[in-house]
Amino acid sequence: MSWSLNIGKVAGTVVRVHLTFLLFLAWIFAASYSQGGAATAWDSLVFMVLLFLCVLLHEFGHIFTARAFGVPTPYVTLLPIGGVAQLERIPEEPGQEFLIAIAGPLVNVVITILLVAVGGATLQTNAAAGLDNTQFSLIDRLAAVNLFLALFNMIPAFPMDGGRVLRALLASRMGYVRATEVAAAIGQFVAFALGFIGLMVNPILIFIAIFVYLAASSEAHMVALRAVSRGVPVSHAMVTHFETLKPEEHLDAAVQTLLQTGQGEFPVVDAAGKPVGVLGRGDLIRAIKQRGPDARVADAMVAAMPTVGHRTTLEQAFKLLQQKQAPAVGVTDATGKLVGLVTGETIAEMMMLQDAMPRGSQAGPWGRPAGA
Repeated sequence: MSWSLNIGKVAGTVVRVHLTFLLFLAWIFAASYSQGGAATAWDSLVFMVLLFLCVLLHEFGHIFTARAFGVPTPYVTLLPIGGVAQLERIPEEPGQEFLIAIAGPLVNVVITILLVAVGGATLQTNAAAGLDNTQFSLIDRLAAVNLFLALFNMIPAFPMDGGRVLRALLASRMGYVRATEVAAAIGQFVAFALGFIGLMVNPILIFIAIFVYLAASSEAHMVALRAVSRGVPVSHAMVTHFETLKPEEHLDAAVQTLLQTGQGEFPVVDAAGKPVGVLGRGDLIRAIKQRGPDARVADAMVAAMPTVGHRTTLEQAFKLLQQKQAPAVGVTDATGKLVGLVTGETIAEMMMLQDAMPRGSQAGPWGRPAGA
């Protein structure tokens, strides 16, 4: 994630802090200082740091549980709205997704129990609402907020943990794709409810509602893309007419190719036609600004371009697109030469074609009856 600073590594997972999080802490300190002086400001700052430490522990609850099922977890990022653990994939096995999703809120429940049993905290509803109210002790506020985080995250709407718990429970009966559709629809209903409440109570809920609605739609879309890619040979879905670039070419030549074709991602190949990288439209424009038109393509390209063999399935290419967050996946023949390209747009177009086809039929040569 851009605008993030690496602050260390815990058990193999890089911990990042987004710059907006640091600005948020500075704003909390300044606002508290103007209202109650230095003592209040430091109290609020210490409380927020401890709160986000609890958020980090919440995310590591997800991370360690995911690792138990063989899911890599490269990094976690702290944002003003909470933490985001990057899992390379979400397991489609309902039991595994349920345990990964529930692990985070359970961490907050355990923290609450420890603060009450060991730290002597008392749970008071007002303590969670008055984060900067020093009439409540720091430990009371921390216990109340951890319990609130556990309950809030169990709201049955993506991207909250409750949305994934709901999908896992539904998937055990109706399948992963249908369960996602139902869970996303419930999540969107929850978003409308939050927005309506926000109009009357707190405008912040409106922004949360928008975020939840978009996240639910995005989750349903991504699962639908993954479903339509299953069982499809990548050779039947890849783009075969595309322009390539050479590492030694100047960027101004790449610009001309961009203007002539309108292509978004350009594979970079060596003299034998084997992929050595990829240059996206955004990277090209950024390199032109920073390096000038005489710079080489090799200086601006993303060196690692994920590839799959031409005999694999489209689903494998789609997984690489997600896991590597790459603009494109190359398809190579038996000699390693680039023969095709798969992008997110490729799979999205397939899904639109599939939706337009009569029920029970499939778009593409893999869906034709034998002899047709």
